[in-house]
Amino acid sequence: MSTGTIVLDNQLRDYLLNVSVKEPEVLRDLRKKTENLEFARMQISPEQGSFMAFLVGIINGKRTLDIGVFTGYSSLVVALALPEDGYVTACDINIEWTDIARKYWKLAQVEDKIDLRIAPALETLDELLTNGCRGTYDFSFIDADKINYQQYYERSLELVRSGGLIAIDNVLWGGSVIDDSIQDSSTKAIREFNENLSSDPRVSISMVPIGDGLTLACKL
Repeated sequence: MSTGTIVLDNQLRDYLLNVSVKEPEVLRDLRKKTENLEFARMQISPEQGSFMAFLVGIINGKRTLDIGVFTGYSSLVVALALPEDGYVTACDINIEWTDIARKYWKLAQVEDKIDLRIAPALETLDELLTNGCRGTYDFSFIDADKINYQQYYERSLELVRSGGLIAIDNVLWGGSVIDDSIQDSSTKAIREFNENLSSDPRVSISMVPIGDGLTLACKL
C-alpha cells in the first residue's frame, strides 16, 4: 500500500506504457504525426487515451462529446471504444488540424461514428440543447480553451445523463495552478474552475494525476 502517488520517471513511465496501454497502430501513427506539429503539446498522452477508452467502456457509453478535437486522438480513441451504434459529437474551429483528424478517422474506419462540428463549441453545445439532446450523452471530454472551461462544463452537465461522466483535461496545468506568481487568464480560469468544481453538489469528482491532470465528474 502507499500513502501517496508515485512519481514516474521516464523509465517507469515506459514500463507503464509497455504493460498497460494497448494502442492500435492507427492511434500510434496519429500520435507520431502530431508530435511534429508546432502545438504538439496539446495532444493527450497514450495512457490518458487508454484510460478514457476504459471509462467509456465501463459506463457502456454510446453518445459522447469531444470538446476540443485538435488532430483527433481523443475522438479516435473514444470512437474505437464505442459499440457500432455509438458516436462522438466533436467540436472544434480549426480546419487544418481537423483535416488531419478526418484522415485518421477514415483510416481507422470510424469516420461514420464521428460528427465533426466546425464552429465555436459553445454554439454547438447550445444547438444540441435546443434540439432536445439534454440528458442524452454518456460522456464528455473537455480539452479546449481554458477561459471557457466553466461554460463547457455547464453545458456538458446539461447534456450528460445522470451517472454519466465529464472528463476535464489540464486541471494541473503543468503545476501552474499552485504558483501564485502566475496570473495569466488561462491559469486563473483553471484555478477558478477547479475551486468551483470542488464544491459542486451536482457531481462527485476525482482528480487523477494522469497527463496534465484529469478531473472526472460523475453527474448525480
